[in-house]
Amino acid sequence: MNDTARSSQAAPASGRPAPADKSSATRHMLDLTTGSIPRHILVFSWPMFVGNLLQALYNTVDSFWVGRYIGPAALGAVSVSFPIIFALMAVILGLTMATTTMVAQYRGAGDDARVKQTVANSLIAITVLGLLSTAAGIAFCTQILQLMRTPEEILEPAALYLGIFLVGLVPMFLFNQFASILRGLGDSRSPLRYLVIATVVNIVLDPILIFGIGPIAPLGIKGVALATVTSQTLATVLLLLQLIKTTDLVPRERSAWRVDGRLILQMFRIGIPAGLQSIVVSFSMIVLAAIVNSFGPTVVAAFGAAGRLDQLAFLPALSMSFAVTALVGQNLGAGKYERVKEVVRWSVLLTGAITAAVTVVVVLFPGSLLGVFTGDAGVLREGASYLRIVGLSYIPLALMFTITGVLRGAGDTMMSMLISFITLWVVRLPLALFLANTLGWGVQGAWASISLSTLLGAVLNWAYYATGRWKRYVIVRAA
Repeated sequence: MNDTARSSQAAPASGRPAPADKSSATRHMLDLTTGSIPRHILVFSWPMFVGNLLQALYNTVDSFWVGRYIGPAALGAVSVSFPIIFALMAVILGLTMATTTMVAQYRGAGDDARVKQTVANSLIAITVLGLLSTAAGIAFCTQILQLMRTPEEILEPAALYLGIFLVGLVPMFLFNQFASILRGLGDSRSPLRYLVIATVVNIVLDPILIFGIGPIAPLGIKGVALATVTSQTLATVLLLLQLIKTTDLVPRERSAWRVDGRLILQMFRIGIPAGLQSIVVSFSMIVLAAIVNSFGPTVVAAFGAAGRLDQLAFLPALSMSFAVTALVGQNLGAGKYERVKEVVRWSVLLTGAITAAVTVVVVLFPGSLLGVFTGDAGVLREGASYLRIVGLSYIPLALMFTITGVLRGAGDTMMSMLISFITLWVVRLPLALFLANTLGWGVQGAWASISLSTLLGAVLNWAYYATGRWKRYVIVRAA
């Protein structure tokens, strides 16, 4: 990507390495410290958006084959494994966010030596954690499933599926880490390219390994897990080969792989709160679902169908927040604090405009959208009520994503995690029970609690951003 004239880049603040002369480690990447900010946001975020859609397709294809052709017990076995997989992935995804932040700031400062040290140490940390997670998971997966009160009839297939999936944990961790490194350097397209390959390979392998073909025996649920592991491993290897071939991001000399304790501690300081935030959000949704479940199967079905539309509605804003993280990280590293303000302004304009258009469609035509999933009149009625109430929170949520992207880019993830805990566990869940049961609003009270808590979260995040305290966490300045 060479759409930016790097030779014309302004000199950074005193004390930082001059970034004018990029090494082969970064010369093919997008310099986000110069050029059009709105163009950078759009160019960076669209591969993230497509990648998230592909990830949803990835999971849908597995569920389709398992549910339709293996049976409900197998589908239950796959579903019951998800909370364990998510818990393992949450902290790792937090660490990959930390890597994006650190790489982006060192890239913005023009410190390629520190970029390479960060890459090497992040890969060491992720590999070690992956191996430990794999070993512990395989050794105790049956006991963990029993602690989750997994029904006896699906315990064996669940343990089988989870055990095979855990074998591919290290490649999965590494793929996410490679992607985070590239995002920090301004490249969001390469991970998408190999995610497409993984998705296509998974789609092809699923029926072959489930039903068998020629010398390949039918493997059932084992085939689903093997298809996922194989496709993910292939994508990881191909992405690694590209990094080795086109950059010197992956060090070849042994001395470059020396463990730097301060770098790894910095990664955990940023990454652990980000990972905990994912857990806070996900488990709050589980508790909210339990509250909603008390209103009967029609409401449960409406909640599930409308929730899918929810995810699609805020996906553009979520993708742009990752672009904001990379942009803010690089510009903070280069000392361009005024440009960070421009990033925020353009992100608000772009995400606000897109989300406003989505909100209008969702609020005015909820029945037509829900009709894609169901024709049941009761489900359509309850789902429409959900979308008309929760749809009003889409814009505050999009604006909140902008600020969390800024805070991640600065390396300040603790406050976002605390705000998420307050708005979800201290406000949303108690408010849902109070409005639904105490005030007698019924399930509309639960829907209202979602919108009100989201608005509060947006206000708190923007209030914290306005204090400027997040600037204290900028890594390059601290170094």
